[in-house]
Amino acid sequence: MARPAAARTRRPADAPPPPAAEERPVLAALQGSAAASTARELDALIHERVRLGIVSALAVNETLSFTELKALLQVTDGNLSVHARKLEDAGYVACTKGFEGRVPRTDYRLTAAGRRALAAYLDHMEALIRATRAG
Repeated sequence: MARPAAARTRRPADAPPPPAAEERPVLAALQGSAAASTARELDALIHERVRLGIVSALAVNETLSFTELKALLQVTDGNLSVHARKLEDAGYVACTKGFEGRVPRTDYRLTAAGRRALAAYLDHMEALIRATRAG
């Protein structure tokens, strides 16, 4: 059985074109501003919601288990595993695997590089907020 084609949203032919950047005050104000350059400097690895949640939770806890992180962030096993692996590959998070009795246990902690990356990310976000409010 053939799957239906994905629905695409198109602008009706008689609809006016979207406004130019100079007609959109917020976008126009951000273009070429400190806020725009600051936004481009954000660490995309940390900026993703689940990964930001992981590093934020680990910033205030010495270690957290996989189960604790999963419950805290309300994500699936696979989702947490993929995002934690990306942070681990970047050197932001360290993973320790072991056993508690006969039950496997995975613990995570934020590395010094991860702590620095989070601090830089937060500095960039604060600069973006300041520039936008001053805008």
